[in-house]
Amino acid sequence: MKLTIKVSVVFMLLTTLVLNGCGSKDDGSSQGGTESSSDDKTIQVEGSDTMVNLAQAWSEKYQADNSDVTIEVSGGGSGVGISSLIQGLADMANASRKMKDKEKARAESELGVAPIEYVVGQDALAVYVHKDNPLEEITLSQLESIYADGGTISKWSELDIELPGGSDEIVRVSRQNNSGTYAYFREAVLKDNDFKLGSIDLSGSSDVVSMVEKTASAIGYSGMGYATDNVKMLKIKSTDDGDAVAPTADNVINGTYPIARPLMIYTAGEPNDTLQTYLDWILGENGQGIVSEMGYVPVK
Repeated sequence: MKLTIKVSVVFMLLTTLVLNGCGSKDDGSSQGGTESSSDDKTIQVEGSDTMVNLAQAWSEKYQADNSDVTIEVSGGGSGVGISSLIQGLADMANASRKMKDKEKARAESELGVAPIEYVVGQDALAVYVHKDNPLEEITLSQLESIYADGGTISKWSELDIELPGGSDEIVRVSRQNNSGTYAYFREAVLKDNDFKLGSIDLSGSSDVVSMVEKTASAIGYSGMGYATDNVKMLKIKSTDDGDAVAPTADNVINGTYPIARPLMIYTAGEPNDTLQTYLDWILGENGQGIVSEMGYVPVK
């Protein structure tokens, strides 16, 4: 009888200790991020294809110096990253366009917090042609006429260009509509008009440049950080009689390049300690140095 009582008391004590241990865990749900506890140092980053190489370079350098942190980076487009942030599947959303009002409202409704925007760099949206194309500059109105629904320019000869051995028909290379680059080009160049049907719509920034590289009669748009020796970046004129301005870091900084845009990171509310430390690093000397190395324009 005494043995039975002792065993029961020990069992009750062990049960109490286990329950107390399980009940003391803090889930950290008051801060931004998908972390299940304050000890979890994995950061999920999704979004802009314009920024994916930059984000990968950041993550590799940061992880090399901070072995306790894991950063997983994927692209898919600004819209994909923002959607993942709202669904709680990403800690950081990279975006080459600003969040829409309806996306902010959805985030506040579903997450209970307002998204926070961090401008982490700037990019000149470059217009690319094949390296052998004799064209050197183009106006915004000509670009609109090439790409916009109802635009009348469809042949290189209409720009007084004769391609060496190439077709006269302009092959329009564009981005898919979940892309922040697509949204920005539509706003800044097409004045929010629809795109003309019949373009080659690709999922990634590098895909656009690659298509232009191998298509003599193509024209496309992508971030200036994706330039190669096999394509040419055109100078852009804001008006027909204006100056033709090249997509360079200096011209983005001095404000003369007409289709430059900020590059942003969004978090769901105030970032937790792990995210905040990483964001501070991105906006610091090391992170902004990588922005320059990757062909973009730092904010500091």
